[in-house]
Amino acid sequence: MQNLNWLLKMAWRDSRRNRSRLFLFMSSIVLGIAALVAINSFGDNLTEQINSEAKELLGADVELESRSPFPDSLYQFLQNENLALSEERAFASMVYFPKNGGTRLINVRAVEANYPFYGTIETTPFESAENYNTQEKALVDQSLMLQFNVNPKDSVRIGTKMFSIAGEINKTPGQSAITTTVAPPVFIPFSKLEETGLMQKGSRINYKLYIKFPDGIDDQKYFNEVLKPRLEKEEIRFDDVEERKEELGDAYSDLTGFLNLTAFIALLLGCIGVASSVQVYVKEKVKSVAILRCLGASSLQGMWIFLIQIAVIGLIGSVIGALIGSSIQYFLPQLFADFLPFEIELTFSFSSFLQGIVIGLLASILFALVPLLQIRKVSPLNVLRSLGWGKTSKASRFVYVLVIFFVFGFSFLQLNSLEEAGVFTASLLVAALILMGVSRLIIWAVRKYFPEKAAFTTRQGLANLYRPNNQTLILVVTIGLGTALITTLMLSQDLLLDKVKLSSSEKQPNMVLFDIQSDQVDQVIDITNNDSLPVIQEVPIVTMKLHSLKGESVDAIREDTTAGVRNWVLRREYRVTYRDRLIDSETILEGEWNGKVEYPGDSIFISLDQGLAEDMKVGLGDPLTFNVQGALIQCYVGSIREIDWQRVQTNFLVVFPEGVLEEAPKFHVLLTRYEKVEKSAQYQQKVVSKFPNISIIDLDLILKTVDEVLGKISFVIQFMAFFSIITGVIVLIGAVNISKFQRMQEAVLLRTIGASRKQIVRINFMEYFFLGSISSLTGIIIAILSAWGLAYFSFETVFIPNLWAVVITYIAITGLTVFIGLTNSRSVVNKPPLEILRKEV
Repeated sequence: MQNLNWLLKMAWRDSRRNRSRLFLFMSSIVLGIAALVAINSFGDNLTEQINSEAKELLGADVELESRSPFPDSLYQFLQNENLALSEERAFASMVYFPKNGGTRLINVRAVEANYPFYGTIETTPFESAENYNTQEKALVDQSLMLQFNVNPKDSVRIGTKMFSIAGEINKTPGQSAITTTVAPPVFIPFSKLEETGLMQKGSRINYKLYIKFPDGIDDQKYFNEVLKPRLEKEEIRFDDVEERKEELGDAYSDLTGFLNLTAFIALLLGCIGVASSVQVYVKEKVKSVAILRCLGASSLQGMWIFLIQIAVIGLIGSVIGALIGSSIQYFLPQLFADFLPFEIELTFSFSSFLQGIVIGLLASILFALVPLLQIRKVSPLNVLRSLGWGKTSKASRFVYVLVIFFVFGFSFLQLNSLEEAGVFTASLLVAALILMGVSRLIIWAVRKYFPEKAAFTTRQGLANLYRPNNQTLILVVTIGLGTALITTLMLSQDLLLDKVKLSSSEKQPNMVLFDIQSDQVDQVIDITNNDSLPVIQEVPIVTMKLHSLKGESVDAIREDTTAGVRNWVLRREYRVTYRDRLIDSETILEGEWNGKVEYPGDSIFISLDQGLAEDMKVGLGDPLTFNVQGALIQCYVGSIREIDWQRVQTNFLVVFPEGVLEEAPKFHVLLTRYEKVEKSAQYQQKVVSKFPNISIIDLDLILKTVDEVLGKISFVIQFMAFFSIITGVIVLIGAVNISKFQRMQEAVLLRTIGASRKQIVRINFMEYFFLGSISSLTGIIIAILSAWGLAYFSFETVFIPNLWAVVITYIAITGLTVFIGLTNSRSVVNKPPLEILRKEV
């Protein structure tokens, strides 16, 4: 106890002259902890709200979903169980506003009056959600109302039916603003659905059934023991409250986990700054430790004095960061508002607060241990002469291993995947090693190839890169890692946008018309030609299901767990086409394509997508039987294709030859291209006014929507990544200040032998310009390599870096480094040498 009291007193006394430096250590970890606590607190509140509002988000106790009408036997069973039911039918269609002729692809939702059982459809005016069904009116999404400048009591046409608008939809159960961006919802009474004329053969309708349990029963027990077995027997997709909780929880935990990793990088940057700054700080304390050794203190006692300082400062910084983070979380709902299906109520999360303090304290101690362990090697002889640090000890290497395990453990908790945590840890380690290697290479190269004939200020600025207490390693690692992170995010966003910018080519279609009936095809083609728009493709589509595979029925294959066939190929509804030739987005890998069946009795050879053939476990010559609305068609695998799904083409998993499906029920798709928005609007009005059943996808509008969504996602991510950059800036300020005494001595010496104030400024400018350039360029190179890896391995697309983003990042980071460096050095150049020496000695 006496020894502990002495260590505490020595740590306190030594800190009095160095508190400004110690508080810079503290500030390095504050933002990282703040970001962690903010995201964790927000995540805790999000989870709690999902658990408490799961029924309101689902709108019922159970939601059933199917691509075909539910069987009558299921309705009978549910009614016998005295369950409250509400049916919905939803599909994509065009909406037409007579007020201004506006048209837009929407999501029609025809629901019965008692939906939702829990929660409400929020509308303006408020009562319109309750009476639109009885009044036989429509509810229109708020964004549509604004886009086409319509108001309640105006009218809207869906299919062949005109509806008066009862009100605007502000929010529906379980839907966020992002999910309604591409196809905004329009609610119509369920009883009026048939009058729209849109319930035709081939229409892609999504059937839903909402179920409410009677009061007073054990919901979960009833679902698991009674309802779930029946639904599984009927092979009906379902969502209950617990499953919806799990789905939403997983989705948002993935998001908060990713953002936590981004915040964690900011903390790691701060810790690296602490380690590097402590390295310089401890070197200045060698004489003090040596004196203590001469007075009888052990090497461990010398180390403990400074470890106590760092631990206390780390604790204070963690507490301050946790407090800031707890406050920041109250601003996060504004960032996530478009992604959340509800308004979140935030409360203080003590567990996140405590976790942030523990992580901050542990991280600051771990990263400071490596330089602090060197104090054990300080000899009493260091009072008289410098003996250096020597080689890295086993204890230091053990601490390095602990740091790696610390990073891996934290990333595993966030990602819940050993593989992903390993990749994240390895990526950080590789990036840090590259940056450290670059800094060592720069120091070696400047020494080896020093430009003796360069200007005086240039030579002095370069020499500062390798002189004692140089800042090359710390700045290259911290600023470089921060630059790499935010540049990778920017380039990745560009990758996502480039991947969807498929309609930018002059030859690519940017408008798709679908649900065209066979008797409408010629007239639609005439309208297209009369508007001087090209008919790029016109494709018939037939809907069918798989009946048997290699002579074995689908039902038998499902029961055979050893078959190895993927379930999705057995259950899905196939939309296929027929043609006599392949298109340019397809390449034959096996077999050959015969595009026409000449005689009715000939064998039918079809072409399958490569992935589909693999999941079906079929090869060339294997028989398949499809069910086309009751008619069975036996065919054989004639070829296997590779499809370029990135091309805006009518690509199909299954292609039939001509001469087989011509008489089958079908609809058609037409692809065209427009150049001007006005032309597109006029064309859509003509088509929709004459054929209300036809839906039109404007790919340019989709592209703008995706761009907007990605922009919002990118802003959230970059908001968190910005913590890394700010932390890097703080570390930069700390690094400059911590070694300012060494720079002062050099500047005073230069001033004494005749160097002017302007020359000192130029020397500092050159040093920080080189450091900023090296740091930012190295980080940018790492980011480009990372983005290339994402493009090649994940997105499977060509990577073309955004040069403007790269240049702006380089200028911004380098300029910031120079500005901070010169600002922190102004006390050296603005005061007489004698005044500085008197103050510092």
